Amino acid sequence: MNINDCPCPQLLKDFLFYMLTIKGRSQRTVDAYYIDLRLFLRYLRASREHLSMAEPNLADISIEGLSQETILGVTLSDAYGFLNFVQTTNENNAATRSRKVSSLRSFYNYLSSKAGLLEISPIKDLETPSQRKSLPKYLTLEESLQLLQAVDGPSPRKERDYCIITLLLNCGMRLSELVGIKKGSIHWEDNTLVLLGKGNKERMIYLNDACISALQVYMAVRPEPEVEKDREYLFLSQNKRPLSPRRVEQIVEQSLKAAGLSGRGYSPHKLRHTAATLMYQHGGVDIRVLKEILGHENLGTTEIYTHVASPQVESAVRNNPLGNIAAPKTKKAVKNEDK
Repeated sequence: MNINDCPCPQLLKDFLFYMLTIKGRSQRTVDAYYIDLRLFLRYLRASREHLSMAEPNLADISIEGLSQETILGVTLSDAYGFLNFVQTTNENNAATRSRKVSSLRSFYNYLSSKAGLLEISPIKDLETPSQRKSLPKYLTLEESLQLLQAVDGPSPRKERDYCIITLLLNCGMRLSELVGIKKGSIHWEDNTLVLLGKGNKERMIYLNDACISALQVYMAVRPEPEVEKDREYLFLSQNKRPLSPRRVEQIVEQSLKAAGLSGRGYSPHKLRHTAATLMYQHGGVDIRVLKEILGHENLGTTEIYTHVASPQVESAVRNNPLGNIAAPKTKKAVKNEDK
């Protein structure tokens, strides 16, 4: 998305430029800010001018001419009304509404603390919708081996697809990080790989023998793109172009189907959960080390994997020193035995 071409007020464009160039947010993140805030400003204009809100995205409402006064005059009630609108009309769940709250906070924090157009953010007290915490879905060790064995396809795509699945299952990388891998980010001398994560933050991960082997096999058959700018990317399509996230999702879907594991809600992100869970359950990885491997900012995000280690939980309960004490028999049970 070209910010200059966005049909929106200058205040929003200035914010998007700030997030992209000063804060270093990725283009994907900036695009998400734009989509959230565009919808909010459409809602704001519709509510002020009593326009129809029957259409979920309010696409027929233009915000180009929305005045600065209207944007700066937002109240906490406007934010509550907007969240109610996206919940009832758009059927946004708590996680999606939370993202919109984050976008609103960032925008109005910028207008107050950076642009100096407001003394204080009018939505500083806007709370994040509470979300039901659910355990991450993941493949078992046996299912992971089953998936790797099922990867198939015309060469050299078989080698590429096997390498993709191997990296996802062993390194716990995000989908965006995988498609962004460049040949130069692999350091063969010490078996490390530099990933570009959220917020354009780089982190280094170590590659185990399975990853090195899969990479070497794929590199031996990897085609060389004709377009210069495509040559640096590791994973390429049949047309020798960098793989898109959607194509990787399709590769994972096809491999899951071949393994008899389709229809269970698994995805590339679930393979990231699988890698983290297997490292924690079977590799004895410390939770703080796992945090660094996954590129989490907060330890609390990583701690969810401490709740999915069912074998450890089962073992702990079984080994409780009081675990073998039988319940005392009731008088009725004793009488029945005597009979």
